[in-house]
Amino acid sequence: MKARKSWREKLATSKDLPRTLVIPAPLEVNEIMARVPKGKLITTDEIRRCLARKHGTDVACPLTTGIFAWIAAHAAVEGAAAGEKNTTPYWRTLKSGGQINPKYPGGVKEQSRLLKAEGHEIIRKGQQFFVADFVKSLFA
Repeated sequence: MKARKSWREKLATSKDLPRTLVIPAPLEVNEIMARVPKGKLITTDEIRRCLARKHGTDVACPLTTGIFAWIAAHAAVEGAAAGEKNTTPYWRTLKSGGQINPKYPGGVKEQSRLLKAEGHEIIRKGQQFFVADFVKSLFA
């Protein structure tokens, strides 16, 4: 049996740190989401890679990127309700692994409806929903 590391050993482990990290602005996340054309998809991981490249860093913060995608989704629905045209197509932004985001406006049901309308197949794995073969539709 492998011996567990002590808390001091864990504290001393650098795990390739420090790394450079960008904390994006909400509008930067929205801008990437808004560029995804009909029939294409993007994941929050892909958004993070775009942001890291843009800022010349190793990684973009996963927490703030996810929160800002959620804000962009709600802002798009709010804008559409106010009569705005061409709001951000938030439903094309998936979580890691092609998972549908249950926290987006209307939850899984609404995001699934919008994705199906664009030709995507939705599959269920346990309690979670995913876009089948989402990798084939990723926006590059």
